[in-house]
Amino acid sequence: MGPLPFRVGDRASLSRTVTEADLVAFAGISGDFNPLHVNAEYARRSRFGQRVAHGLLSGAYLSAVLGMLLPGPGAILLSIQLHFRRPVRIGDTITATAEVASIREDRSLVRLRTLCTNQDGEVTVEGEAVCLYEPVPTGA
Repeated sequence: MGPLPFRVGDRASLSRTVTEADLVAFAGISGDFNPLHVNAEYARRSRFGQRVAHGLLSGAYLSAVLGMLLPGPGAILLSIQLHFRRPVRIGDTITATAEVASIREDRSLVRLRTLCTNQDGEVTVEGEAVCLYEPVPTGA
């Protein structure tokens, strides 16, 4: 395999607005029906005052960036660290960003800084991911 098709400092992002349907679907897929996510009355009495999104929903947005944009198709997530800084609520628009921090060409490894911010620019999640990059050859 030749040189990897990205460089240190390359960045990619995607934005999603969190909906009621997202929380319901994520609870169903993950099995996490914590009432902070799915029960408005329970969540209203919590420190948050309302329902909050599952933390790993933001992790899923980061996974989409890594798998689809940077490194992109052919990326295999080996590890990810997530530090949750602020709650994400229904109606928040979350921008998930990955930035190449280092590359180990001989092993096809890419270390990326990861970040999620809300519509006000506040950091909701920050961390780091390591991916193996092995794109599948196209054509015959």
